[in-house]
Amino acid sequence: MTDSISADELAGSLDIGAGMLIALVGGGGKTTLGHQLVRSLGPSSVLTTTTRMGARQTGGLDVIDLSTDALPDRVHNPTMIHAGLRDGKARGVTPQWCDEQMAAALCDTMIVEADGARHRPFKAPADHEPVIPSSSDLVVSVIGADALGRVIADNCFRPLRVAAVAGVSPWQRLSPAIAADVLCSDRGGGRNVPRGARRHVVVTKVPAPDDDSAQRDLVDELAARLTGRLDVTLVEWHEPAEMAGLDPHPL
Repeated sequence: MTDSISADELAGSLDIGAGMLIALVGGGGKTTLGHQLVRSLGPSSVLTTTTRMGARQTGGLDVIDLSTDALPDRVHNPTMIHAGLRDGKARGVTPQWCDEQMAAALCDTMIVEADGARHRPFKAPADHEPVIPSSSDLVVSVIGADALGRVIADNCFRPLRVAAVAGVSPWQRLSPAIAADVLCSDRGGGRNVPRGARRHVVVTKVPAPDDDSAQRDLVDELAARLTGRLDVTLVEWHEPAEMAGLDPHPL
């Protein structure tokens, strides 16, 4: 059985250090993951998006709205930054803005939600996705454990893309083998990854090791299939109290 960790251990597992820009792509709870990371990375850390995120989903972070607030030279508390509100959603910044602010040392670390999945635990990107800043040091592909073993068409975002990348029917179940192939593909989890960026897969909502369930077996098989292809971390997910009751990510 593959070892799993708690969410508050994730930053250390991903070997995130000062000066790094991390892009989150895929499905499986990227917004909650981003909040957990930015709170654990020290005071000078930023969470932002190049797509959209729920306007109410601040998770207790300081908030800077670039359409109304002045941007400081440097942030000194964990901070969420967006480019204004539209239809109740927080608009994303450009990937170039992320590159520029990291070069200007706005913060020690920046977490960028670079993809949307409309609440689904797994996806393959469309032609215009994901929107990853070119200076990203690490791209994390996220998949929810609850995606495994379920019918692709019923449970994945852009299911026809998932099926096409893997060369299977959208009416098949998402096996660990299919998920691993999509995560490793340049048309899947590897799409738009900048040259030189490190890649990592995070599986969220993983059953505890003592949970002798079929779902845990599927997660372990996925980890085994990714071994030698991509680094993978399994996270036993418990929603932080700061996120409880907030609207889920709208994409």
